[in-house]
Amino acid sequence: MKAVTISNNGGPEVLELKDIQLEEPKSGEVLIKNKAIGLNYIDTYHRSGLYPVELPSNIGIEGAGIIEKVGPEEKNFKVGDRVAYASMPIGSYATHRIFPTKKLVKVPDEIEFESVVTLMTKGFTVFYLLHKTYPVKSGETILFHAAAGGVGQIFCQWANSLGCKVIGTVGSDEKIEIAKNNGCHHVINYSKEKFSEKVKEITNGEGVPVVYDGVGKKTFDESIECLKVRGMMVSFGNASGPLDPCNVAKSLAPKGLYLTRPSIAHYTSTKHDLDEAAKKVFEMYISKRFNLNIHKKYSLNEIVKAHQDLENRKILGPAIIIP
Repeated sequence: MKAVTISNNGGPEVLELKDIQLEEPKSGEVLIKNKAIGLNYIDTYHRSGLYPVELPSNIGIEGAGIIEKVGPEEKNFKVGDRVAYASMPIGSYATHRIFPTKKLVKVPDEIEFESVVTLMTKGFTVFYLLHKTYPVKSGETILFHAAAGGVGQIFCQWANSLGCKVIGTVGSDEKIEIAKNNGCHHVINYSKEKFSEKVKEITNGEGVPVVYDGVGKKTFDESIECLKVRGMMVSFGNASGPLDPCNVAKSLAPKGLYLTRPSIAHYTSTKHDLDEAAKKVFEMYISKRFNLNIHKKYSLNEIVKAHQDLENRKILGPAIIIP
């Protein structure tokens, strides 16, 4: 059994693949043999220390595989079950791991393991953004940043299926066509154009009711400019760096805006909420409301390269790790 660990915070070079020894699963736990592992931007935050974890630590929050052992008196899961997870405890970058059953979901036979690990974190994120944080309505024009990325690929197609008109931003010209293929009605290269002006032009000066922003520092202030009166700023990531402190009087008060900082944990903290999210995401995928295009597959031996590519924005869509 092998797992990626970090002893210190830092760049991709602190990631180490080591041999591990696992104990037997306790009550409420199972031993999972991972078949596919999710590669997510939040993993870089745990590695760098932006989101602190106790060191030394394993890393990774998303995986899917087959149960090889169950803890005592387990009633809901059995050996051979196909399962997936996307939450703490940290440690999915591994060939095998112990995981609590209360945070596991069963994977339908129709969904391959390689697909399900692009659906858990990214699909769950899209679910809560569109249906919980700001429940969109058919006909609304909405703004989503990083429309060519892994979350963007799912988000834009899903929003389309709900009848939304999607304005997407990207950081380079090569990503424009990807965003269009993802379902964006309008695509703006924010490294070349002032996207707030383009949004006002597209919306005839009205602005949008919601901005979904996983980019962070680089896009926050302009995103505020894009919102209409009583609009909602949904800040759910920091791909360009952590946000500066928000000046409420300057940023929010003039238009009576709402600002929220959601995460998957807020919407999957109970088994009921977790199962609701999984059911909806799996249904949307099986019914082909959105398609997936896995950009790249890495091995655990390539984990340093995977993080370098992720942070250098070289990954155009979902990427996964095959243990």
